[in-house]
Amino acid sequence: MENVHKKIHTDEMIGKIPGRLLKNKLYKGLFFLASFFTFILLVVLLARIFSQGASHLSLDFLQNFASRRPEQAGIKAAMIGTLWMMSVVVPVSLLLGVGTAIYLEEYAGKNRMTRFIQMNISNLAGVPSVVFGLLGLTLFVRVLFLGNSVLAAGLTMSLLILPVIIVASQEAIRAVPKELREASYGLGATKWQTILRVVLPSALAGILTGSILAFSRAIGETAPLVVIGIPAFVAFLPKSVFDQFTALPMQIYNWTSRPQEEFHFLAAAGIIVLLTILILMNSVAVWIRNRYENKY
Repeated sequence: MENVHKKIHTDEMIGKIPGRLLKNKLYKGLFFLASFFTFILLVVLLARIFSQGASHLSLDFLQNFASRRPEQAGIKAAMIGTLWMMSVVVPVSLLLGVGTAIYLEEYAGKNRMTRFIQMNISNLAGVPSVVFGLLGLTLFVRVLFLGNSVLAAGLTMSLLILPVIIVASQEAIRAVPKELREASYGLGATKWQTILRVVLPSALAGILTGSILAFSRAIGETAPLVVIGIPAFVAFLPKSVFDQFTALPMQIYNWTSRPQEEFHFLAAAGIIVLLTILILMNSVAVWIRNRYENKY
């Protein structure tokens, strides 16, 4: 009787194989179509941008200030302004982000309050950027009276990417084997010496990879800059973090909002420059990950 039941069960399983294979092919085809559709959209977008903007890329375009005449307009102020903004974003976000991650992973107790803080940090990573723009407008522009300066924009962008850096740094620190910490303690090192000389060097690749990807987001965001009132037309360079400035996303936004078609072509050229910067930063992140991954 037992053999009969096994045979019936086996026959049922064999009978279900054609249906399962059909479902597998259907889902495979569906996922392929989704990927192909996304790839086609990306190709069309890039083809349109390069066809419109490639002819406007020149040394003059990189060296000229913004102008009301398309043939004389350039992105010098926007590029230098972006560098000024990132000179605030990088140290502030790295110091606060990595410091917070070290505290949460190495010092904070695993209690209800820590879990509550961790949950909110993870939720903040998915908050729309315009919300951080409103926070920056309230806190840095109006309360601290920083105006639409490099410092206000840099601090706002630091708030935007801070949750991403914290989460990435926590994951990198958490991935360090416990054996390395125990070996350090066994040699007489203090907790801070272990963190500084063992944990951070081992987690450095993951921390830098996540941070560079977060910096890429900060460079390409427009909504927070619009909310805090960063001007779109600037024909001068900032001399300090308290000066007004403009950034590449704002310059592109300004050109796309103009009715003349020539400015749309300039916007496409600006997008090519911005894409090049983002691709270089992402390539550095990938190189760091591949170069130092699992090197304990």
